[in-house]
Amino acid sequence: MSCGHLDGCRNLGRKVTSGKLWASARAGGMNGRMDAGSRRSWMAVVCAVVAPAAVSAALVPLRGSFHPVDAALVLVVVVVVIAASGFRMAGLIAAASAAFWLDFFLIPPYQSALAATSAEDFATVLLVLAVGAAVSELAVRGRRQRIRAGSAHRHLDLLYEASVRVGTTLDMTRTAQELVQVAVPGFADFVTVDLATAVLGGEEPRAGNSAELRRVASGGIGQDAALRPAGTLITLVAGVAEESRFFGGPRPRIEPDLGGSAAWRVQGLEPATMVLDHGIHSLITCPLRTHGGLIGIASFWRSRQPGPFQPAELAAATELALKAAIAIDNGRRYTRERATALTLQRSLLPRRLDGQAAAEIASRYLPADSRAGIGGDWFDVIQLSGTRVALVIGDVAGHGIYASATMGQLRTAVRTLADVDLPPGELLTHLDDLVTHLTSDEQAAGQAGPASAGELGATCLYAVYDPISRQCALATAGHPLPVLITGGGAAQIISDRIGPPLGVGGMPFEATELTLAPGSVLALFTDGLIESRDRDIDQGLAQLCQILAQPAVSLEAAGDAVIGAMRADRRADDSALMLVRTRALPADRVATWDIPADPAMVARARKLATGQLRAWGLASAEYTTELVVSELVTNAIQHGAPPVQLRLIRDHTLICEVTDASSTAPHLRRSHTLDEDGRGLLLVCDLTQSWGTRHTTSGKTIWCQQALPAE
Repeated sequence: MSCGHLDGCRNLGRKVTSGKLWASARAGGMNGRMDAGSRRSWMAVVCAVVAPAAVSAALVPLRGSFHPVDAALVLVVVVVVIAASGFRMAGLIAAASAAFWLDFFLIPPYQSALAATSAEDFATVLLVLAVGAAVSELAVRGRRQRIRAGSAHRHLDLLYEASVRVGTTLDMTRTAQELVQVAVPGFADFVTVDLATAVLGGEEPRAGNSAELRRVASGGIGQDAALRPAGTLITLVAGVAEESRFFGGPRPRIEPDLGGSAAWRVQGLEPATMVLDHGIHSLITCPLRTHGGLIGIASFWRSRQPGPFQPAELAAATELALKAAIAIDNGRRYTRERATALTLQRSLLPRRLDGQAAAEIASRYLPADSRAGIGGDWFDVIQLSGTRVALVIGDVAGHGIYASATMGQLRTAVRTLADVDLPPGELLTHLDDLVTHLTSDEQAAGQAGPASAGELGATCLYAVYDPISRQCALATAGHPLPVLITGGGAAQIISDRIGPPLGVGGMPFEATELTLAPGSVLALFTDGLIESRDRDIDQGLAQLCQILAQPAVSLEAAGDAVIGAMRADRRADDSALMLVRTRALPADRVATWDIPADPAMVARARKLATGQLRAWGLASAEYTTELVVSELVTNAIQHGAPPVQLRLIRDHTLICEVTDASSTAPHLRRSHTLDEDGRGLLLVCDLTQSWGTRHTTSGKTIWCQQALPAE
C-alpha cells in the first residue's frame, strides 16, 4: 500500500474520531444543560433545610423580648422566599424546617421539639406549616403559568414573524427559505423543506404526484449538519399508503427521542446514523397540505437546545407549516398561470421567421420577470406577393393572459389584412377600427378585462419591403420607429411622425418611404427594450444605436449583444427585438414588358414570356406559363385600362404579374354550362399554387405563382 493511501486512511480515521468526540462533547453539553435544573432544585432544598435553622438560631438571643408569633412571622417570610423559587419540595421542606426550629428554639420550653405548652403556641406552629405549604403550591402554579405564558408569547412572536416574513414573494423556493430563516435558531436548530417535484412544476397536489420530493431549503445553526443539502431529489416508496411512505405520515408528529425511534430509522428521509452522530435528538415533521393534497414536508430538528420538542411546540410548528403551505400553494398557482400565459404567448409568436429572398431575419423575445407577469409584445414576418415581405412588431400594454390573448387577436388581424395586400397606413387604419370595436363590444357586454387594449393602449409598426425596387414603406401606430444601420456601420433612428396608439381612432396613419441599400439592417423593437426605471427612452435609444453600430459577425450575434447590454437585469416589462438585413433581388431574375392595349398583343406577350423562360432554363414551365400569361393579359386589355405591364420574377417560385390602371378587381366564380366567359381565373387557379390582387396608387396588379420545375 502506498504512503499516500496510508496518509489518506489516517486522515479519514482522524476525521471520524474527531467527529465522534465532537458529537460526544455536544451530547455532554446537552446533558449538562439538562442537569442545570436538577442542580437548582437541590440547591433550593438545601436552602430550605438550612435557612430556617439559621434564622431561628439568629433569633435565639432576642427570644425573650418578643412573642413567638412575631418569630413565626419572620420564619414565614423565609419560607415564602424559598417557596417562591417554584420548587414544591423545597417549599414544603422549608415549612417543616421552620415549624421545627420555631418550636425548638423560640417556643418555651426551649430546645424541646414538639413540646408546645399552650394551644396558642401549637396554632403558631401549624400556621407556619400551613402558610409554607400554601405558598409553595401557589409558587409552583405561578411558575408553571409563567412558563406557559412565556412559551405562548414566544410562539405568538414566532407566528407573527412568520406572517410577516414567510410568503413575501410568489417564488416557492424563496418561501421555503424564508420558513427556514424564521424557525432557526429560536424554534429549531435545523429546518428542512421538501416539495413535490410535480408541485414545483405548477401541477395540482394529488395523491399520486408526490412520489418524488426535492429539497428546496435546508438551514440551521451550522453549515455542517448531517442533513441532505438543498437540491437533493428524494424518492418515496410508491404504491403504499401515505402514512407508510415517510416518517410522520399525513399528520404532524413529534419524535422526542430519535435514538430510540425504530420507525424514524426505517421511514426517515435522512441517514439515521449521521444525524444521531451529529447530536440531533428530537424532531417534528409537518406535512405541507392544501386542498387535501400533499405538496411537501417541513422538518424541524433539535440538537443544541435541551430537551425534546413539546406538544405546544408541535402546535406552533403546525401553524408555521400551514402558513408556508398557503404561501407555497399561491406560488404554485402563479407558476402554473405564468407557464400557461407564456405557453400561450410563445404559441402565438412565429416559431420561424423566414425573409426568403427579401431579407435575413433574427429575433429575440424576453418575457418580463415573474413579478410582472407575461406581457403582450409580439412580432411577425409575413410573405407578400411579388417577393415582398411585411415586417410587424407591436405591444399590448398590461400583463397576463389577457394581454397575451389580445396580442393573439391583433396578430391574426394583421395577417388577415396583410393577405389583402393593404398598404401600411391603410392596414393600421383597419386595425385601429378593429381594436375600437373589440373594446366597445367588451364594454357593452360587461366583460372587459382588467385592462382592455383601448384603455391601456396597443401599439403596432407595419413595414413592407420590396427586394426588387429596394423600397420600404412603413407606418406606426404609437410604436417607436426602427433604427437603421447602413452598410458603413452608422446607426440612426428613422425620423418621422408617429401615429396615435391603436384604439384611439379619428387620426390617419401616414406612411414613410425609404430606399434601402442591400445589406442595410433595420432594428425593430418594443419599448421594454429601451426603457427602464433608471433610463428614459432617449437614453435607451442612444445606447441601442451605439451597440448596433458595433461590428458583429452575424445578425444572431448582434441580437445577443443587444439583449446582453440592454437587458442585463430582468425588467418589469417584456422585450422584443427583430433585426432585418435587407437583400436585393438580382436584375437578371426579373423581366418586365409594357404591353400595348391591343388584343393582338396577347400572342406577343406569350412569346416574350416563353423566351424568358428559355433564358432561365425553365422550358418545362412554358405550357402553363403561356396559358396564365394569355389569360391575365387578355383580362387586363378587355376589362382593365392602359397602360398594361407584364412582369416575370424567378425566385423560389415563378411569379407572373400583370398590372393595369383599373382599380376593378376580378373575382373567382364558377361558370355555367352555356356561359362563354368566366373560366379564365378558374383555369389560373387550377394551374398555379396561388393567385391574388393587390391595389396600388395607379391601379391594380393580378399575380400568380407556380412551383419551379425540378432541375
